[in-house]
Amino acid sequence: MDSEIELQPLALTGGKQDQQPVIIAGPCSAETEEQVMNTAHALKERGVAIYRAGIWKPRTRPGAFQGVGTRGLPWLQKARQETGMKMAIEVATPGHVEEALAHHIDVVWIGARTTANPFAVEEIARALRGSDIPVLVKNPISPDLSLWMGAVERFHKHGIKRIGAVHRGFSCYSKSQYRNPPQWSIPMQLKEQMPGLPVLHDPSHTAGQRHLVHKTAKKALGMNMDGLMVEVHINPEEALSDSRQQLTPDMFANLMKKLGIRTSPGQTAHPGELQELRKRIDELDDALLNIMSQRMQISQEIGHVKQKHRMGVFQKDRWQKIISQRIARGRQKGMSRRFIESVFENIHQESLFNQESDGSKKQGTPKNQNNQP
Repeated sequence: MDSEIELQPLALTGGKQDQQPVIIAGPCSAETEEQVMNTAHALKERGVAIYRAGIWKPRTRPGAFQGVGTRGLPWLQKARQETGMKMAIEVATPGHVEEALAHHIDVVWIGARTTANPFAVEEIARALRGSDIPVLVKNPISPDLSLWMGAVERFHKHGIKRIGAVHRGFSCYSKSQYRNPPQWSIPMQLKEQMPGLPVLHDPSHTAGQRHLVHKTAKKALGMNMDGLMVEVHINPEEALSDSRQQLTPDMFANLMKKLGIRTSPGQTAHPGELQELRKRIDELDDALLNIMSQRMQISQEIGHVKQKHRMGVFQKDRWQKIISQRIARGRQKGMSRRFIESVFENIHQESLFNQESDGSKKQGTPKNQNNQP
């Protein structure tokens, strides 16, 4: 029986709009700023639009490299600024979520160990409530379809609608050529049970060895999966984690070529389509500015009434009512709480400034040469 959950498009890049799979690539771990930046620029040159890097690494043994932690997040911010790529990281605790949102990470994924723990998934889902960030859920370590579906459903229950799944193979104790044997029937069942859910494949963790990455990636795309998450390091031999399964940027480019995936920069939409969409954006921006101007004029009139009746400029009860209502209406329209709060706090501050300035002018406060208060 299908799981009846309503999902929104991931809106990452690639995918059905141009018949290209979503490609996410980058190092297993962010190790140094230089490594992050060099890998990012190399992948940007090869057409990658979404950059992955582990910040916190859930290692089996405590002595292993467990990631650089929060200090690596500014490196990703810099990589986004210089390359224009979106940034994706793994989160495993509510604290990770808080840091990811604070540093404007574009995509988060839930690791296999975390997916296996419903308590952890629930806490992370609560922490993400109200955000519109895409969430990718990796399969649990064990081949448990219900556990995987349950994690997706938990995020959906907390209002997350931009959800995808990542198949990275399953642990087993029998001998296999793969690090995590794929057991392809399980992701296929997931697609059948949740037909609206995008499912990507992680050939790096499935294969465990770089020479097998092409084999599992080709198989996944042949089974109509929606994209790939590939580990790429500027110098894999020196990687602090999972060095055997990471590709060099050149190896990655060759993989894309062999798979027939077009990753040329700037080719995710036809120029004519972009021009038309940008024209619509410009028209909407003009309409927004006109509305904002009208709103500010009314705000000034309100200021006059406040002065007439000797009322304070800031009305706490009215502001709390406004922000509460606007957040609720914005959430209904698919916008995040953080975005709505930011927009209306700025509008409110500008309104207060105008009202205070207008009052100062009426009291004879000197004006500068530009007739500004």
